Amino acid sequence: MDILKGTVAAIAVIALMGCSGGEKEKAGTVIGAGLGALAGAHVGKGKGKLIAVAVGTLAGAALGGEVGKSLDRADRLAMQKSTQTALEKNKTGSGSTWRNPDSGNEGTVTPTRTYRTEAGRYCREYQQTITVGGKTETGYGRACRQPDGSWRIVS
Repeated sequence: MDILKGTVAAIAVIALMGCSGGEKEKAGTVIGAGLGALAGAHVGKGKGKLIAVAVGTLAGAALGGEVGKSLDRADRLAMQKSTQTALEKNKTGSGSTWRNPDSGNEGTVTPTRTYRTEAGRYCREYQQTITVGGKTETGYGRACRQPDGSWRIVS
């Protein structure tokens, strides 16, 4: 399930990057593969670790590509706006919701923790849900404020 949670967080990265057309599926595949490999590395031990990384990479790539393909440009724009609003203005525990009435896809972004790094950057952990085709997935991530005031997802 860590792969699913990581992939949902990765979709937020795709939204904040503003991918277009077929790029969202490619980006979802690449990010999902990376997160799957990372999850596999934490699960396996010894020789099993290599197998866990391989399985995680394949599963993450497949899931990331499918979720990325499912979100259209309007979905990504709505999610991007909701994510920026939640990270900038919402109190911890208070979510922002987005919905695309044309696709029926929707989601929420809820900050769960705010903190300052040793380097002085403000960061927020958050929970995100995305519902595509009636199926809801939940993920967790972390974003940090950039010098221009925007939030960049870092994990």
